[in-house]
Amino acid sequence: MNAHAIKPIDLPCAWIGAQMQKRSDWIRCFRADELGEIDIALHAVKKRGLDLFDITKDNFPLPHFSKTLAEISNELETGRGMIMLRGLPLNYTPDELRTVYWGLGAYLGTALSQSKRGELLGVVKDFQQGRALTERRGFQTNDGLLFHSDRCDVVGLLCVRKAKEGGASRIVSAAAVHNEILRRRPDLIHLFYDNWDHSWQGEQPPGSGRAMQRPIFSWRDGQFTGLFSPAYIRFAQEFPEVPRHTPQQVEALQLFDELAEELALYMQFEPGDIQLVNNHVTYHGRTEFTDYSEEDRKRVLLRLWLSVSGSRPISPAYKEVFGGVEAGELRGGVPCQEGWWRTVNQFRQNRTGVHASEPLGW
Repeated sequence: MNAHAIKPIDLPCAWIGAQMQKRSDWIRCFRADELGEIDIALHAVKKRGLDLFDITKDNFPLPHFSKTLAEISNELETGRGMIMLRGLPLNYTPDELRTVYWGLGAYLGTALSQSKRGELLGVVKDFQQGRALTERRGFQTNDGLLFHSDRCDVVGLLCVRKAKEGGASRIVSAAAVHNEILRRRPDLIHLFYDNWDHSWQGEQPPGSGRAMQRPIFSWRDGQFTGLFSPAYIRFAQEFPEVPRHTPQQVEALQLFDELAEELALYMQFEPGDIQLVNNHVTYHGRTEFTDYSEEDRKRVLLRLWLSVSGSRPISPAYKEVFGGVEAGELRGGVPCQEGWWRTVNQFRQNRTGVHASEPLGW
């Protein structure tokens, strides 16, 4: 892309963390009547004996709160691209909590597979698994996570328990980072519109190589997308078939790290918080954490990857990783051993991932 044609992004999603830190309008607390609707919907599901993955908007009725959830979906796509829902009670059993979270997610989008095993409801926890660098998934460690985006339109994180120390959530506007690169280093901005090699971290579709190519910033039909996973870009450098980064590329990655830290909004997850971010315009990460030694006190978050019906069109360059690039198309997720599973129906037919009856580690 011609650097001279690149303009600053003047949209609500181009927010600055330091400014948002002084505000609270990005936090929305659950109201008593909304929690009452959720409890009624949960009771209806339990009475019918529905499996977790059989729960839909139709059988998890939220007659009034559903309108608010539609507004939240619109805010994620056309507004700031992030929101925190606060105050979900945690006096549920683990099964009930999963049911409630899945039911709320059904109003926001379609759940996607988050790993080769086909987890549709992921558990973010330190499992202390020693894996090779090019196969590690950071959410299963206590490591700090670099700012990144996931393979979905929207990611939701529900805090069940927080860590003993650390584990602060960090989010930053991709548009704000874009604008600062353009302002401070216009000589580097074009690199972010070029293709970069990313490691699949061992989760490539059948027939694909260990690395894929895609740009960091792109536009399509007037819509901006800033999908970026800098760790996966660096991991790809472990593969001999991937070209070494040029000095300019190294400088560009360092600049991104510096700007993301400078422009980020930091927040400490509290139990009952639900963070929702649009991956096309928001990067998320976390600080390193120290956990409790007792298993029943360890940090646990529940994660949903969602494909949303009101999503933007994205560049064809993302087709290999997203599977679809059209507006509102069902897309994203991690390829499983037997191919792409993107829908609940496919998951029901091929249950080799986390079942509704399996414990989720808390």
